[in-house]
Amino acid sequence: MLLEEYKKLIDEIDYHMDRYYNQNEPEISDFEYDQLMQKLKAAEAEHPEWVTSDSPSQKIGGVAMREAGVKVTHDVPMLSIEDVFNKEDVVAWVEKVKAVHADARFSVEAKIDGLSMTLRYEKDTNGMLKLKLAETRGDGLIGEDVTENALVIPDVNKYLDLPYESLQLRGEVYMSHEDFERYNDEQELKGGKLAANPRNLAAGTLRQLDANITKQRGLRMFVFNVQQGPEELTSSHCKGLDILSDKKVPTVFHRICDTAEEIITVIDEIGDMRSEFEFDIDGAVVKIDQTEYRGDFPTSAKYTSGHIAYKYPPEEKETKLLDVELSVGRTGRVTPTAIFEPIRLCGTSVSRATLHNQDFIDDLDIGIGDTIVVYKSGEIIPKVKEVKHDKRPAGVSTFKIPNVCPVCGGPVSRDADTADMKCLNPSCPAQLERHIINFVSRDAMDIKGFGEVYIEELVRRGYIKDIADIYALKDSRDALIEEGIIGKEKNTDKLLNAIEDSKANDAVRLFTGFGIPNVGKAAAKALLAKFKDIEVIMNLSVEELIQVNDIGEISANSIYDYLHDDVNKDIIARLKAYGVNMVEEEKEGSTDKFAGLTFVITGTLPTMGRKECQELIELNGGKCAGSVSKKTSYLVAGEAAGSKLDKANSLGVTVLSEADLLQMLES
Repeated sequence: MLLEEYKKLIDEIDYHMDRYYNQNEPEISDFEYDQLMQKLKAAEAEHPEWVTSDSPSQKIGGVAMREAGVKVTHDVPMLSIEDVFNKEDVVAWVEKVKAVHADARFSVEAKIDGLSMTLRYEKDTNGMLKLKLAETRGDGLIGEDVTENALVIPDVNKYLDLPYESLQLRGEVYMSHEDFERYNDEQELKGGKLAANPRNLAAGTLRQLDANITKQRGLRMFVFNVQQGPEELTSSHCKGLDILSDKKVPTVFHRICDTAEEIITVIDEIGDMRSEFEFDIDGAVVKIDQTEYRGDFPTSAKYTSGHIAYKYPPEEKETKLLDVELSVGRTGRVTPTAIFEPIRLCGTSVSRATLHNQDFIDDLDIGIGDTIVVYKSGEIIPKVKEVKHDKRPAGVSTFKIPNVCPVCGGPVSRDADTADMKCLNPSCPAQLERHIINFVSRDAMDIKGFGEVYIEELVRRGYIKDIADIYALKDSRDALIEEGIIGKEKNTDKLLNAIEDSKANDAVRLFTGFGIPNVGKAAAKALLAKFKDIEVIMNLSVEELIQVNDIGEISANSIYDYLHDDVNKDIIARLKAYGVNMVEEEKEGSTDKFAGLTFVITGTLPTMGRKECQELIELNGGKCAGSVSKKTSYLVAGEAAGSKLDKANSLGVTVLSEADLLQMLES
């Protein structure tokens, strides 16, 4: 591997670390992430001179979040566990330990796929151990105070009947499959956003500001370690867990083992039980039971000594393909979804998986009636791995996406230079529904209370045929109330008032709401910052559009084509007639002092929130990005800046404090 490839790999892993630990929105599976880490470690083994303290192999990915409380420095660092991916590595590690300590014993435990939390107990005046602090893992050194939320978790004991002065327990907070499915069922009924997986939902739930929300959603917890405590709890790991279990503290599934053979047997046993657990697991942890021995087996500053985690390969099962469901997106793209006989993967029932496009279907050579192999790695959505062609029934052939739209019956054709099949009918109801959903969303016109259920019904009944019709709904108020589409008089008026209020939104929101392909909020901001008026932009040539920052040739052509389409021109004219704002007004106090500069904000600033800081930068002509790169002009860093600060220093990016930023504006 070349040095440039190595650096690119580090950036890729850093990005996915941030998505997983900080944003709770991973884009790849645990298995795919593990493959990237193995590739990185192999490169560093070959070139140890490349390794720095900023490498993902040397640091923990998470950073503390502030939504649920204040930051807390851990008494005992909450480190990671080094992963291994085959049983030979487990045996080799056990033999290494045995070579030094022949009497070593081991605890084998289920590795629950949740988020870590430490509970600090102190003796109160009644001689009881009372929970004083619950803290999330954060970056391993600094976490977040979530005590109020922890107290509503049934498995967290407010008091422990143990004769100690103090005690610290570390465990894993998780959401059961039942509570996860209940939450998504409720969201679907309300037209809200569904959670991707139990781990992400558990993380967001634990960080809620309102403990009542945490209680309603349901969280559970298992203790898996004594962080600090008396010798009777810490000298033998398993004995300590058993004592806690006797005192009604829920502890992780664990077994004591003496030999490598016993350890592998328990690992297999846990693997066989994956579908029986009420929670997701992503491996099995092997720990030296005698804690005094653990310090003899360190790996790096990132990992806990005396531990390894065996990661199971992606779980996969055979099932029968029953049908291919076709859906149409906002841009007209037709997406095929495999519908198969339900199977259990990683503890949840699975009956659907995307087939992406015709090329993917052709490569698999998949047809209705085939036996297929479906896998699910950790928390990622199910995927079709292969087709068992030796089990193909007579008469089954490769599925072909028809050239007729499944929603409107209009023509469907393949996009040039892509694998996408698209409906060519701009009045297709499916496209319209998704177009309206985008238009009223938070990033666009932000019409609160305008849920998907209302949109689908209004489109179905003919009240909305395009985005301009939204502003004509007030003329149908009585009919809407009579038909009960939105509800009774109060709910209907509430939504109509929200629609009316949205007319005064910034023109950037309207332009974003157009949903022009390849054009997002950043491009809309750049256009309106320069030209101010949407009607002015309608008269620009492709060449003039390309001159704007953030607008490339593809985006410029998309904008030009959209704004010169007769149907869209009519819609824009009607929006203007309804009084929707088309002009980006000069904001009070705006300047161009930061024009052409890109800022990244990280950490906790002394007086400003990140959003407030971003608005200040944009008010003065600057641009804000989410990650540090060579294109970053300045990093604005506060307390606990984390990996972004390290990245900025390694790239030579100038780092500013909040005071430095304000000084730049005054100069």
